[in-house]
Amino acid sequence: MATMAPPRPAQIMEPDPQKLEDFMHKIVGDMAAAMSGSLVVTGMKLGLYKALSDIGPATSADLAKHLELDERYVREWLSAQAASGFVDYNAADRRFSINAEQRMALSNEDSPVYVAPAFELIASTYIDEPKITEAFRTGAGVGWHEHHECMFRGCEKFFRPGYRANLVAGWIPALQDVFDKLKNGAKVADIGCGHGASTIIMAEAFPKSEFIGFDYHDKSIERAREAAREAGDPPNVRFELSSAKDAPGGDFDLVCCFDCLHDMGDPVGAARHVRDMLKPDGTFMIVEPRAGDDLTDNLNPVGRMYYAASTMICTPGSKAQEVGLALGAQAGEARLSEVLREAGFSKVRRATETPFNMVIEARP
Repeated sequence: MATMAPPRPAQIMEPDPQKLEDFMHKIVGDMAAAMSGSLVVTGMKLGLYKALSDIGPATSADLAKHLELDERYVREWLSAQAASGFVDYNAADRRFSINAEQRMALSNEDSPVYVAPAFELIASTYIDEPKITEAFRTGAGVGWHEHHECMFRGCEKFFRPGYRANLVAGWIPALQDVFDKLKNGAKVADIGCGHGASTIIMAEAFPKSEFIGFDYHDKSIERAREAAREAGDPPNVRFELSSAKDAPGGDFDLVCCFDCLHDMGDPVGAARHVRDMLKPDGTFMIVEPRAGDDLTDNLNPVGRMYYAASTMICTPGSKAQEVGLALGAQAGEARLSEVLREAGFSKVRRATETPFNMVIEARP
């Protein structure tokens, strides 16, 4: 038997000094961002952003006194936030403040761009890193329920503003004939409802319709029920423990999957079950991360974030289930459409989109 020649060592090239300097600037920026993310979680939990927004320009002593916190910690936190550009600093009077844009992103929970909770979600990926690293070696999955609890809190609070801003005002109206059905009284399933933010938003907007949230994660269902109580117990919403393929019923006008179809081990089987759940004129609404169909379309900051999340959360979550198709968070419209058509949907289209999401409408 002929022996194969050993591989030739890669040619070592001398780095371009300017390119190396530019790349190191990028790396240091990413290191700073990675280190600073935990401070956003601290600021959110302690109410530092909100307090600074409420009391206006303040010294570290002012802010610490207002919240009854240690001044030295607050001073260092504020300095880090100013270095990040997350708060403003006036050197003349040594006061810190939050401008209108920073307020929308970091302290106003009703803002459509309130993103502070995303850092709690990100924190869970560091906590869970050993599990994911081992999964690289074994090929095994890591289920959604196996993540740290801050994953679930971060997801609920991060996704809710976008759902509140877009779901009733833009996404549902973009579907054919669905808005009027919900206004007059329809039956809706929210599969993979998590903590119930999307379900409750729809139930409050369409009081004549019935909404049922399904999720396989028992602690998420418990939290969803608690969230419904916090919202005043809308009589037209309830939450049930069920996987996507086991959700009961066959007379739904609308079935929704918000940012979760790509997480499923068997999205084709789940979508096929959804088709069986729908009335003949029913609609399947799938909200997914916005992505192009080719990797080169997604080599941008949004794609970077989604691919990272997909590596740490979505792909291992799918591989932990039967089939383990592992679509990933950047599957793209073409691949998702293939899944839906294989499941038996004959009409599939992109109904609308935002910078972060695309809404796909599928009909039998």
